[in-house]
Amino acid sequence: MRLSRFFLPTLKEAPSDAQIVSHQLMLRAGMIKQEAAGIYAWLPLGLRVLRNIEQVVREEMNAIGGQEILLPALLPREPYETTNRWTEYGDSLFRLKDRKGADMMLGPTHEEIFALTVKGEYNSYKDLPVILYQIQTKYRDEARPRAGLLRGREFIMKDSYSFDHTKQGLEESYAKHRGAYVKIFDRLGFEYVVVHADSGAMGGSASEEFLAVAPAGEDTFVRSTGGDYAANVEAVTTPASEALDYAATPEAVVHDTPDATTIDALVEWANAADLGRTVTGADTLKCVMVKVTEPGKEPELVGIGVPGD
Repeated sequence: MRLSRFFLPTLKEAPSDAQIVSHQLMLRAGMIKQEAAGIYAWLPLGLRVLRNIEQVVREEMNAIGGQEILLPALLPREPYETTNRWTEYGDSLFRLKDRKGADMMLGPTHEEIFALTVKGEYNSYKDLPVILYQIQTKYRDEARPRAGLLRGREFIMKDSYSFDHTKQGLEESYAKHRGAYVKIFDRLGFEYVVVHADSGAMGGSASEEFLAVAPAGEDTFVRSTGGDYAANVEAVTTPASEALDYAATPEAVVHDTPDATTIDALVEWANAADLGRTVTGADTLKCVMVKVTEPGKEPELVGIGVPGD
């Protein structure tokens, strides 16, 4: 098609409510157009890119034996009532009623429907494993849609599910999916990191996330500089260190430091007081007092020692 006929409504300046670079550039390049808060139309250029990404995903999913299906976006209440997620999702669900008064929802995720689709269809364990996946629109009523496509109320998800006979089979299917995701993100040229994650409402015994490294986004992760540990901040575990033996430690000495109102001032005072060694901010603690209130309990004051550096 000639570029002169191509529907490409570019913008000279990004809208004022577009805060992050990816959102600004996609709007200015004419790839997407906002129709409502958290709801975007894919325009010809953006749709071409989207379809190319979907094709990469399909090729790698098919390579591990995945079979693509497409489930409905409009779903009944009952399956999600059974798993208690009709309640757990709270205000994030788009709930509605049909003309007969039956409760319905726009699907935020499809675990229950995948399970019901497979249930009763296999007569022997020899028919397993099976991997089914879809690329489909999901709906979540975000309280604060922001960052363009990164936090929308309507978004496209590739979700995949394996059905296995044994725990070993489950682990093998997990490894296949993990390998497929590595190939997908490598082919797309992302700078990414694989982190431990919180399963949340999805449940499960283990969870990992592939996060694209970017200054703005939906998640924050931590990464060890001396090892391979990486985790979403929601899933970070900090093991307690071993107890130290303070038997040979000199007795505590109280010093009066009325003018040392900051850590820097305290360090300056300590070094001027000739305590026998050089003191840095890392040798100090600043005490932060907070009041913790739990429902039905009296407020409690808690002191938190924060490293001075």
